[in-house]
Amino acid sequence: MSNTRNTGDATSGATWRNNPSASASAQQAYDPWLQPELFRGVLTKRFFAFLIDLVILSIPIILAVIFVTLFGIVTLGLGWFLFWLISPFSVIWALLYYGMSLGGPNGATVGMRMMDIEMRTWTGERPYFILGAVHAVLYWVSVSFLTPLVLLVGLFNGRRRLLHDIVLGTVFINSSVQASAVQTTRV
Repeated sequence: MSNTRNTGDATSGATWRNNPSASASAQQAYDPWLQPELFRGVLTKRFFAFLIDLVILSIPIILAVIFVTLFGIVTLGLGWFLFWLISPFSVIWALLYYGMSLGGPNGATVGMRMMDIEMRTWTGERPYFILGAVHAVLYWVSVSFLTPLVLLVGLFNGRRRLLHDIVLGTVFINSSVQASAVQTTRV
């Protein structure tokens, strides 16, 4: 059995954002000065993607409220005791939605795919379920406690990263530019 250790080239999977042994190209996967087209319009697209995702998130919750209301009418008010389940259901639904969509093969929610953006880790890798769910939680916590003005952070950095993106080591890029950049580097 060999005890050799991979020292972290970009394809080895050992490119965690704090890994000092990762290669320099993996540590700086997206440079806003060398590839400005990756970040062009990302903040605006993120805003509209967020609105689309809010609509998608609210549909099952509205349906659940309608069901409980009708069930309460049919059961002469006894079914209305189920309203307490709506809040935990909405939190679980949001965590699953963000975790599965951001952690999925596209690295983007439905709204982000419609707006042609995707989330990547600082090193350029696709995010995973836990990262997607934690990303959503940190966003809501930062906006709740620090007011929506915390979103202004994105205007003052080249990668257009928000506060929770910086904490988690994630970056949002234009999907179509990413695909064309990969194709041009292969040629």
